[in-house]
Amino acid sequence: MTLKGRHWVMLWLALFLVVAITVQWRQTASIRSARRLAALRQERATLEARQADLGRRIRDASSRPVLGRTAQEDLHLHFPRDSEQAPLPLPAPGGAR
Repeated sequence: MTLKGRHWVMLWLALFLVVAITVQWRQTASIRSARRLAALRQERATLEARQADLGRRIRDASSRPVLGRTAQEDLHLHFPRDSEQAPLPLPAPGGAR
């Protein structure tokens, strides 16, 4: 059985259709991936901004004025006066432990 002209045309058209569908599917997948990538980049930027904000809040909360005020108000502590401080001697280098 030999293929006639119309069979060759139908074979080429079917091949073209398969290639066109494959190209369309790959383009659709790449567009979907690009949208997901953009969403992930936006989410990363949001998380980095949140991390910077939390870092700033931690630095502010752990500063001496804030900790001192908290110690005075909540724990009823006070900053030591000069007469309340006692120097601690350091052991001599190379001395017995």
